[in-house]
Amino acid sequence: MQIEVKVPQLSESVSEATLVSWHKQSGEAVAEGENLIDIETDKVVLELPAIKSGVLTKIYKQNGDKVTSNEVIALLDTDVKHEVSRAAQPDVMTKEQAAVMPAAQKIAAENKIDTAAISGSGSGGRVIKEDVLIAVQEKSAMPATAVPLSTAGGRVEQRVPMTRIRQRIAERLLQSQQNAAILTTFNEVNMLPVIELRNHYKDAFEKKHGVKLGFMSFFIKAALLALHKFPVVNASVDGTDIIYHGYYDIGVAIGSDRGLVVPVIRDADKLSLADIERQIIDFGARAKNGKITLEDLTGGTFSISNGGVFGSMLSTPIINPPQSAILGIHATQDRPVAENGQVVIRPMNYLALSYDHRIVDGRDAVLFLTTIKEALEYPGRVLLDL
Repeated sequence: MQIEVKVPQLSESVSEATLVSWHKQSGEAVAEGENLIDIETDKVVLELPAIKSGVLTKIYKQNGDKVTSNEVIALLDTDVKHEVSRAAQPDVMTKEQAAVMPAAQKIAAENKIDTAAISGSGSGGRVIKEDVLIAVQEKSAMPATAVPLSTAGGRVEQRVPMTRIRQRIAERLLQSQQNAAILTTFNEVNMLPVIELRNHYKDAFEKKHGVKLGFMSFFIKAALLALHKFPVVNASVDGTDIIYHGYYDIGVAIGSDRGLVVPVIRDADKLSLADIERQIIDFGARAKNGKITLEDLTGGTFSISNGGVFGSMLSTPIINPPQSAILGIHATQDRPVAENGQVVIRPMNYLALSYDHRIVDGRDAVLFLTTIKEALEYPGRVLLDL
């Protein structure tokens, strides 16, 4: 039986997508659940798994082609199950092959990746498909579609088309700067109380909850306290209306090889520190492996960007529209500060709040940032909801 392979239903805000890379060619056997092709939208890269085992008999759309929701891109013959089983499961594997799973071997060969240099995360240390995909991403600092342009004197330039995600990032950042009156206010926070609290309880926390206690959950909890006090910072502009959101969906900016993504922690105010840490770890892993979904990126009432993980000392983050503000946190470093008339060394962090001055007044922005500062310097406020 011939079945149609279709592009999955894209979200309402996504009109088209780009076919990135076929993992199977016409005439090749396919196992049920095996990824056929990567499809890139302006938000995420999706995998399209085979819904049945069979043989890929016809490919209508090639790498780089533009496609829309439910468009037919290939045909799959499901009547050749025996041949598929033999093709997908070799009878004999050498010792070297046993350390690398078949799907991983194929992707590595296509991308000229040396699997001997990859540390396998599969059972018994086997190299699995996800391991090779990560290696491909790390190798792909320059996309395969780059066009080399030789210049005089042997100097070389390359013209590289933007990925659809990178194009969308550029559009949204430009839209934010053009359509909002962005202003940034700064403050600094002494991180010593949070550091001491974390050091004292981190082992007990991990033992009880099965997840490490990081710093981002403290920043999110402090931001939630401030958002409750200043709801306009959690609002958004719609034409001449202000929409006040009665919920707190916090976007956390995460850098990936494909670009910046901002997955959203839903109803963050209802979550514990452990719940928040689990979601952050999950988002980070899925961003690295290209597993972030459209649903993960949809919505959000306030965002936090942590440039400190890359060593940034200070920045002016750009608002993620249609939100009205974004908090930027930076690297914590020991600095001399005045305390009770004495100069002391404290681990300090600069905070930056970029906000839409159309609806957020400077007073509210400054007090909002001060609330975060106080919540971190007196973390008991967060725990006691004061």
